[in-house]
Amino acid sequence: MNGQAWLNLLALVPGTGLTVLTIAIAFLRFYDAQDFSLLGLIAQPRLWSNRLTVAALVVALVNLGIEWDRRNQETDRLAEEEQRRREEVNRRAEEEQRRREDSARAAAEGAEERERAARRARVEARCRAAQIRFQLDPSEVNRQALATVLAILDEYGETL
Repeated sequence: MNGQAWLNLLALVPGTGLTVLTIAIAFLRFYDAQDFSLLGLIAQPRLWSNRLTVAALVVALVNLGIEWDRRNQETDRLAEEEQRRREEVNRRAEEEQRRREDSARAAAEGAEERERAARRARVEARCRAAQIRFQLDPSEVNRQALATVLAILDEYGETL
């Protein structure tokens, strides 16, 4: 038998002992040698009944201590399980929060990238339009518009 089995068996001893002592006390108190010849072997049944009563009280106190300890251990175990469950719930909530933050960050980065791409496309379209206008009409106004677009591309080319 392993250790836990022995502990379980020993935990039964006080309750069983208390039952046996109670039966013995009743047997000594309420019967005499006329009812059972076995009681003729006991010289002072009342004295033994009193002694067994004291022993029963001691066993009852021991049983109370064992039950008290068992229930305290059970309460502690339940509290630890509850604490572990709360920690697990908190951990899952934190993971979910991190996932939401990561998702929001990725969405924001995606939106920024789309905005940059749209800005870049607008500037490129403006540049092509200025080039086409200049090619169709090489006037000073169109030359100035093309120079402005090229200046914008030179200045903001990397950030677009």
